[in-house]
Amino acid sequence: MINLTINGQSHALDVDPDMPLLWVIRDIVGMTGTKFGCGMAQCGACTIHVDGTPVRACQTAASDAVGRQITTIEGIDGKVAKTVQTVWTEMDVPQCGYCQSGQIMSAVALLSTNKKPSDAEIDEAMHGNLCRCATYHRIRAGIHEAAKRLEA
Repeated sequence: MINLTINGQSHALDVDPDMPLLWVIRDIVGMTGTKFGCGMAQCGACTIHVDGTPVRACQTAASDAVGRQITTIEGIDGKVAKTVQTVWTEMDVPQCGYCQSGQIMSAVALLSTNKKPSDAEIDEAMHGNLCRCATYHRIRAGIHEAAKRLEA
């Protein structure tokens, strides 16, 4: 048995300790907002937060998250998260939307630690979050807008 805390709720799970956290979240717990993209931690679609830090769930073993706080797109909360999600909607940031849960998770992590990121800091924080529709300019603009709103 592995005990995980996902979005503030405890889960006692009978899973292989080496099972990727992505499959635990999606297939065992039933939270499908975190997406499978490449399975190699290179596209960012599976980005979640573990103790507030963005990680790739496809390459994180369930056992590595025991005793830590796991947050998925379904569980992000607070002013930064709500601001990013509002801006994403208002500015039509996503196109197809498949990668956007990972994009939002990375953007929230960035703005939680850096209230006024430069373009270079945004690019660094978002590096590894691929968007097949190439909405990178809208993602960057959305992060800048969210930062402005959070500053006010």
